[in-house]
Amino acid sequence: MDRIDTSFITDFFFLASVRLEENRQTLCRLDGEIGDGDHGTSMANGFAAIEKVIRAQPDAAPADMLRQAAHAFLAEVGATVGPLYASAFLEMATLFDGEQPLSLSEIGQVLSAFARGIAKRGKAQPGDKTMLDVWLPAAQAAERAARAEQPLTRLASLTRGAANAARDETAAMMSTRGRAARLQERSIGHLDPGAVSAALIVDAICATLEERAG
Repeated sequence: MDRIDTSFITDFFFLASVRLEENRQTLCRLDGEIGDGDHGTSMANGFAAIEKVIRAQPDAAPADMLRQAAHAFLAEVGATVGPLYASAFLEMATLFDGEQPLSLSEIGQVLSAFARGIAKRGKAQPGDKTMLDVWLPAAQAAERAARAEQPLTRLASLTRGAANAARDETAAMMSTRGRAARLQERSIGHLDPGAVSAALIVDAICATLEERAG
């Protein structure tokens, strides 16, 4: 229970699926303000597809589970977000290819791998008003807390707080990526839907960590 193992990843995916389904309409509404209006559908359906694959193979090793998640998400989601999250899951999987398992305090490495996968695929930069504007601060907060040897519950709280603050900060940014970029200054004042969904997923990771720490 003190490792980021198959059980941890399963619980995280299931909780993230619930959170995204609960926020499906909210995410679609936010996306409708600056995009196509389908982000909630893409994210909820994509994670539902992951959940289905995991239920079919509940004993898969962490690396295999993450690679299956990547393929399931990409197969379900044809929008731009599909390749981004698939790349993130594949990048995460490489962390579990070694013989040494990751401890719970190393969750920042998982978040950093997630951010790397998204950045490699999408070529976005911090401040472009994308999901990366949440994943990077969350990863940095988790890694800082680990270096400071903060308790796991505190690490989770700091990571969640960083993700939520970064999400809110996207409202003041101008979109430079995707369909929202065509709005230019008119995108200012709107939350980035990808950042909002990213914060929900980070929250699911943090909640899973807190459950283990408790």
